[in-house]
Amino acid sequence: MVERIVPGMMARSKAGHDKGCLYLILRVEDEYVYLTDGRRRPMAKPKKKKYRHIQIIKRMPENWNSEAVSDDYIRRALREYETESAQPKI
Repeated sequence: MVERIVPGMMARSKAGHDKGCLYLILRVEDEYVYLTDGRRRPMAKPKKKKYRHIQIIKRMPENWNSEAVSDDYIRRALREYETESAQPKI
C-alpha cells in the first residue's frame, strides 16, 4: 500500500545511481513521482522515479506554494533540512 504522498514533501532516493540524494516532490502520477533538487535536476527537468525507490520524509518547506517555487527556493529548503538533520540531538 502506498502512503499519501503530496507535492512539496521531501524524499530521499533509495535506489539507482542517485542513491541517498535528497529531493523535493514536484508531481505525483500513478506509481511515479517527479523529483527536483534545484541543481542537477531543476524544475524544468525533474527526475521520474517509482514510489518504491524513494523514502518519504513527511516534511514540507515553510511557505510551500507550488506556483511561487523556484530552483533557488528548492535548493535553500533542502540545504536547511540537511543542516538541521545533521545537528546532534541532545
